[in-house]
Amino acid sequence: ALEPLSVGLAIGVASALTGYLSHPRFYCNYVECCPRAGQRLNASALKAQLDDRLFGQHLAKDVVLKAVLGFSNNPSPKKPLMLSLHGWAGTGKNFLSQILAEQVHPAGLRSKFVHLFLATLHFPHHDQVKLYKEQLQNWIRGNVSACPSSVFIFDEMDKMHPGVIDAIKPFLDYYEEVDGVSYRKAIFIFLSNAGGDLINKAALDFWTSGKRREDIQLKDLEPLLSVGVFNNKNSGLWHSSIIDRNLIDYFVPFLPLEQRHVKMCVRAEMTARGYAVDEKIVQAVADEMTYFPKGQKIYSDKGCKTVQAKLDIHEDF
Repeated sequence: ALEPLSVGLAIGVASALTGYLSHPRFYCNYVECCPRAGQRLNASALKAQLDDRLFGQHLAKDVVLKAVLGFSNNPSPKKPLMLSLHGWAGTGKNFLSQILAEQVHPAGLRSKFVHLFLATLHFPHHDQVKLYKEQLQNWIRGNVSACPSSVFIFDEMDKMHPGVIDAIKPFLDYYEEVDGVSYRKAIFIFLSNAGGDLINKAALDFWTSGKRREDIQLKDLEPLLSVGVFNNKNSGLWHSSIIDRNLIDYFVPFLPLEQRHVKMCVRAEMTARGYAVDEKIVQAVADEMTYFPKGQKIYSDKGCKTVQAKLDIHEDF
């Protein structure tokens, strides 16, 4: 028979071991956990990632860095952070949203606390807008309840059926809680090609007048974007109450990329593949891209989007 002392000791050891294994510091080394309240982003790490991986986007870097760090350092924000990223394909919108997600949740897009929605995949049918709105509200409510610092990324906003995105308006507003849930620590990011033509025209006007692209300021583009997107019938934000209520904190413009920026993308991709950077290959890939306007050929019409595919052709180098 077991002695009472032995049984008591075994129970005590088992209880202590269970307590240790379930302690967040131990448990979260092996299972992804939601960041604890008050945990701040690493400012230098975020800046380094933006400097090393995002090219030709001084406005986006500056605005997003200040907005995200200010939000992270605020112990009691009044509302969630809401960023709307605009520009043509290949200019870095998806890239920046991934960098941001990785800084909040190290697993990035693989994290169970980061949620990516694609308009054409998740909300394809115009006649099911009511159902989508209900599903979207339930999904966001459930995930923010599980992790207050959840990140929600909505891609292809220019293909979103108008009205769908207004379902999340109550979660973006200045409320302490909505049905017992606080959304004030969450981050929402919209990605859209809408407004890209307005941004490109402004950038070209600067170039034509002899000004540097680095002299373009947010105030030169943000008012154009907010009005243009609101009135664009091909935008998921057409006549949206989210814009009407001023719930988007920043409209972030992504400028068209010049050939020098395309070359930066090529070098970065070669380095990521473990190749030595060969400037002849860099130039060859950059030359294979197409540029606009036809006369001057200043900007890449696909940004850096096809750099990986173009580089594949030169794999034998």
